Amino acid sequence: MSGVPAWSVIPDGSHATRSREVMTVTVAAPAGTRVVDAWVADLPPVRLGAADDGTFIGTLSTAGVAPGVQPVVFAADGAEIAFAGTTFQRSYAYYVMVSTDWDFSDPGDYSLHIVDSLHANHPIVMTDFVGPYSFTDPAVSDDRRAFLATWLRAERDGHGDELGLHIHPYCNFVTDAGLTCITDRSTVYAAGDTTGYTIELDAYPPDQLAVLLDHAADLFAQRGLGHPTVFRAGGWTATLDTMMVLAAKGYVAESSALNWAHINSWKGVGNGVLYDWNMQHWAPIDDTSQPYDISQSDVLSDSAPTLPLLEVPDNGVMMDYVSDKQLEHIFDENWTGGPLATPTTLMMGFHPSTTLTPAIGSELDRFLTYADGHLATNDLGPVVYANLSDVSIAFSSH
Repeated sequence: MSGVPAWSVIPDGSHATRSREVMTVTVAAPAGTRVVDAWVADLPPVRLGAADDGTFIGTLSTAGVAPGVQPVVFAADGAEIAFAGTTFQRSYAYYVMVSTDWDFSDPGDYSLHIVDSLHANHPIVMTDFVGPYSFTDPAVSDDRRAFLATWLRAERDGHGDELGLHIHPYCNFVTDAGLTCITDRSTVYAAGDTTGYTIELDAYPPDQLAVLLDHAADLFAQRGLGHPTVFRAGGWTATLDTMMVLAAKGYVAESSALNWAHINSWKGVGNGVLYDWNMQHWAPIDDTSQPYDISQSDVLSDSAPTLPLLEVPDNGVMMDYVSDKQLEHIFDENWTGGPLATPTTLMMGFHPSTTLTPAIGSELDRFLTYADGHLATNDLGPVVYANLSDVSIAFSSH
């Protein structure tokens, strides 16, 4: 018998799980068999065709088969007892999302090299949360801005990466948008931050955040980067007001809900606000937190009425804060090895910057090698690499 896969991932509306829900099987029947019927789970039987070599061949559908370990059985000449059978694992996707947070205006050539290497070594698609300050910082030359935009377009067009938006409210970007820069709400420095980098995003009221989002979209459009529809706040400092503005601007997914326990290296650093803010605002978010529609009354709740915006928790944090072994543990916490009854996510990533080390690059590569070992495309498991907006389609349809 051949042709029965070990895994069958259930299509959920996302581009990443679009595939033909069929298997083409070949089975050798007992001598003298005239006809062979095949059953997949509880679907109606399908009669196979006889081949010249005495085997029987047919195409079987898996459409509508429920999650779980499901049988495929073969019976000869109308017999009530099968002469052969096997099982396959029918599962929803385990989405592994790789993201980058552009905290700085120029991530540096080494960081870009790391991204290119990850693409070369693994069949990933990425969600790049790009900082608009790459195109407003006077320290970045016009030639370098053009280079970064060209590189981003190549990642999108060549690899299917998504270009999302990441905002640390740097003063060069805020003033370029026509607003007055706030410098006294730093998550790190008690005396404030005149660059704007460490300022809480929610220091800007909703009307001003709307201006910043519009200006970022204009900067993206000018560089051929499209209109961003997914977002992560700098320092993960997004509030319900942030979500309200994002939804009003047509964003479909957000990923600031942080698995905060893994950033304990920030505990007590400077004024201590970064760690404390995330601990308080994202209190229930942990290793196994999964996407939810955001309530209009509580950023941590999915109670109706909800916003048309999916929150996808950053449950895998960033490689800056966890080792590859810790990330493997988080991976295993969300999937125990069997079929998944619902779509499941692991969001992880890293900060591309001039301080990105070869060690972090190696850990990224090792973790992705671990995830590769369970890829649906290789019939090894339910793992599917996808970008954030595609995952939002999966959850909106489920």
